[in-house]
Amino acid sequence: MSKFLNNSLSRRNFLAASAATIGTGALAQTSNSTEIEADISSGVSRNISSFRSLDWQPYFSSLSGGAILVDIQSRALHFWSEDRSIYKLYPTSVPLTDDLTRKGSTSIVRKVDSPEWRPTPSMRERNPEWPEYIGPGPDNPLGTHALYLTWQYYRIHGTHDTRKIGRRSSSGCIGLYNEHIAELFSMTRIGTQVLLI
Repeated sequence: MSKFLNNSLSRRNFLAASAATIGTGALAQTSNSTEIEADISSGVSRNISSFRSLDWQPYFSSLSGGAILVDIQSRALHFWSEDRSIYKLYPTSVPLTDDLTRKGSTSIVRKVDSPEWRPTPSMRERNPEWPEYIGPGPDNPLGTHALYLTWQYYRIHGTHDTRKIGRRSSSGCIGLYNEHIAELFSMTRIGTQVLLI
């Protein structure tokens, strides 16, 4: 037991020293992202995942209908309610590659509980072995809920494959844990503004 503790302490000391050496540099914000590359001051609110809490004003002119900001770089989704009483921050999955990524302003045009899934024509071209249709349920890539955007084939949706969250893993959509998309689904409405950066 004492040998284990000595190894743990030695490893812990090594990791702490390494982090201190690496983390002494200046703060830097990743280009076109809300992500911070180094440690941030204690005055900035953070959640358990160390995502940075944001103010809506640099991104939206108003909160009419509520607002969603998706940061592809930091893989985070921010939500503000219209009356400013609710702010939520969720980890997401994001598109695998830049060419699958769509950025800019859009809005929610449809909300579906227990969505059906059909691969897009380009998905079928890349993956001809994929099924043409999957109904609601545990095998559905859209999870338990889907928010359809003005852009054809783009969604904010849940996923049953929790390994995808926090990674570049989608074919274009933004994925959330099923419990998070259910919560977001309940707070949004048709017309909620969405910005992907």
